[in-house]
Amino acid sequence: MLTYTIDLTPFIQLSDRQFAQLCDNHPDIKFERNARGELIVMPPTGGETGNRNIELSADFVVWNRRTKLGYLFDSSTCFKLPNGGNRSPDLSWIRRDRWEALSPGDRETFPPIAPDFVLELKSPSDDIKTLREKMAEYLDAGVTLGWLIDRQAQTVEIYRQGREAEWRDRPVTLDGETVLPGFELDLNIVW
Repeated sequence: MLTYTIDLTPFIQLSDRQFAQLCDNHPDIKFERNARGELIVMPPTGGETGNRNIELSADFVVWNRRTKLGYLFDSSTCFKLPNGGNRSPDLSWIRRDRWEALSPGDRETFPPIAPDFVLELKSPSDDIKTLREKMAEYLDAGVTLGWLIDRQAQTVEIYRQGREAEWRDRPVTLDGETVLPGFELDLNIVW
C-alpha cells in the first residue's frame, strides 16, 4: 500500500472549506495536506500496525482517564495546523485548557490547533524520510513532543521543540517527560 502525494498547487490552492468538502465527498479515503498545500492520500494500515496502534492507545487512555489532564485523539482526527497543514497523527494529545479554549464549532470540524503530543507508528509501507519530514512539520506547527516509532527497526526518534531529534535503539520504555507527566510507555507491546 502506497501513500500518494499530489501537488495541485500549480493549478489550484484548496481552501480549508474545499479540503473539508473533498474529505466529506470521499469518506472512504484518508486525506492529509502538508504545509506546502500538497494533497496526501493515505492508505489504510495493515493488521500488525493496526494492532500495535490500538495497544499503544490503550496505555494512553488509561493514563489520561487517571490524570484528566487533556484529550486524546485517534488517527481519524485531522487537525488544521497553524502552519497550513491538515494532519492526522496516529495518536495525539492536547492539554485540557488548550482544547477547552476552542469553540464548540472548532472542536467539531478539523480543530485549528497543534496537539501538544503526537505519535507516529511507522508501517512497513511508510517511507522513513517522509515520516521525519512530517515530524518536523509537527514541530514547526507548535507540537511540543513527538515520538516516531519504527517497530521493524526497533528504534524511536524523539522530537522536542528547540532540540535535535534524539534517536534510541531498542528502548524498553518511553517517558512522557513534562508534556505527559507520569506517563511511561512499555515498548514490549510494540516490538
